[in-house]
Parts: sequence; structure tokens; C-alpha cells
Amino acid sequence: MRTGGENSLNHVKASAAMTVLLLLLFLLLLVGASALGLTADTRDSADWKPTDDGRRWRSRTC
Repeated sequence: MRTGGENSLNHVKASAAMTVLLLLLFLLLLVGASALGLTADTRDSADWKPTDDGRRWRSRTC
């Protein structure tokens, strides 16, 4: 016979398993979108300098 604690533990396990499955599904969707070219990196570079039509913008200090 099942006790209330055992039933609750099964519910927690099922909930954790569903969370992991949803996370894996989300990651698979991102991988698929990336493989199809539907994602883009919008950063210019590591230093985040702005660009003008893909050309690096340079400020003149002198």
C-alpha cells in the first residue's frame, strides 16, 4: 500500500523529469534553428564597437 509520502515523492520525480525533458526540447529547438541558419550573432565584437554597414566605426581623438 502506498503512503502519502511515497506518492508525493513520485510526483516530485515526475515533475523533475518533465522539467529536464522540456529543457532538452528547448535546446534541441535552438540547435535546429542554428543549423538552419535562423539565428544570428548581433554582437560586433568583444569590445562592442559600433559598425556602419559592417565597417568598424573609428573615433578620431585628435
